[in-house]
Amino acid sequence: MNDTPARRGVSRRSLLTGGLGMVGAGVVGATVLQPQLASAGLNDPRPADVAAAKAGLTDGRTLHLAATDGWVGMPTDAPARAPFFPDALAPSPFNTYVFGFRDVTHLHAADGSISDANQAKLDALKGHAQISAPLLDFDEMTRVRVSLTNLGLAIRPDLTDGHTVHWHGFDNAIPLFDGVPELSVAVPIGHTFTYYYQPRDAGTYMYHCHFEDVEHVQMGMTGMLFVRPKQNGTTKNHGGKTFSRFAYNDGDGSTGYHREFAFMLTELWSEAHYRDAHIQVNDWTDYAPSFWLLNGRAYPDTLADNGSLDAGSGDFAVPADERLRYQPISSLVEANKGDRVLLRLSNLGYQQHAMTLDGLPMRVVAKDAGLLRNGGTDLSFLTNTVEIGPGESRDVLVDTDTEGEFLLYDRNFSFLTNGGDSTQYGGQMTKVVVHPAGTLAPQSRANENPHA
Repeated sequence: MNDTPARRGVSRRSLLTGGLGMVGAGVVGATVLQPQLASAGLNDPRPADVAAAKAGLTDGRTLHLAATDGWVGMPTDAPARAPFFPDALAPSPFNTYVFGFRDVTHLHAADGSISDANQAKLDALKGHAQISAPLLDFDEMTRVRVSLTNLGLAIRPDLTDGHTVHWHGFDNAIPLFDGVPELSVAVPIGHTFTYYYQPRDAGTYMYHCHFEDVEHVQMGMTGMLFVRPKQNGTTKNHGGKTFSRFAYNDGDGSTGYHREFAFMLTELWSEAHYRDAHIQVNDWTDYAPSFWLLNGRAYPDTLADNGSLDAGSGDFAVPADERLRYQPISSLVEANKGDRVLLRLSNLGYQQHAMTLDGLPMRVVAKDAGLLRNGGTDLSFLTNTVEIGPGESRDVLVDTDTEGEFLLYDRNFSFLTNGGDSTQYGGQMTKVVVHPAGTLAPQSRANENPHA
């Protein structure tokens, strides 16, 4: 398939023609397809259900994502394993080929249009993917639209792979917006498709590309998203602390927090990334990861600051360590003494992980976007190690009542290496730093550490 201008959209007429058989799949489908049904002289089969489903909904955010490939940097002191790592094809200072998503909402106007100047900036992002994918958050009971543009692959123009957005663990009412290409649509190169969601359940979710998903997930097309509860903005006291932000609609403030940090747990197999860049085929039964990552980085890179956008180019600004330019999400946790911190843990790797925090007890309050409560019975529990399997998420609260530095790491010590080097720590490790009260200003977004 030839690459065409990225502003071209997938024909809704062709989609709807193939999708009318799914009208009864759910209220989202009814909401989107009703104008087409009316024009065809068909009646809504469940008007009362649709009206009830619409009740309480408000307009929410509209986001724009772009899918492409690019280069990132694993720790440079990891042992070489020719020819797979470092990849000789990689431009300096990078060493590993990836696929990924980019948040390009800033290039679009509020109505979704894009100027010619910003279109040129969007096109220039081809070949500049990031890992992990951007952190997304939405408010419960809002209408959400996420547009995905497929920019194509700069390093592999021979591949005409489509891309999708699959919201992992979300109860989507219609397959059209579920991102599974067999039942939905894979966005072709040079096209844009808009997904529509009605998030009704607060919690921690994941999203990933579901086209050639074994390959695309391993290559880096994984991200986290959270649905924020309607309870946010109210004031509740719990455990002697006051909160206005919550992980869930708990009713009693038990999931309240002052700061939040998200961690996408994945593995990176250098051989697979090398073969994709060099037009070779992978045998996935040989899967043997080389690096274990938090938010697309391996320790000690997990401690580096968050990346930032350069307003002029629309790309990421060049950080102090340019190698991390396209791995912009820090995993360093900083808090004031007395804060309650929410850790959102998601695993879209292929291995079981067990995250341990020494010195600060963790309370697991939710699993897989479900509050651990049975009626009035609290099923949350204290632990120092949180088990999390592939495709699972956990919500964990930590009271930072003791100043100091604490390690958060994978209990499997073989996952604390980079490229098999057992002489120094690497992999899935970061720090929790508790400062004296008043050191940090309030957070404005997840994974932010704003010093006062």
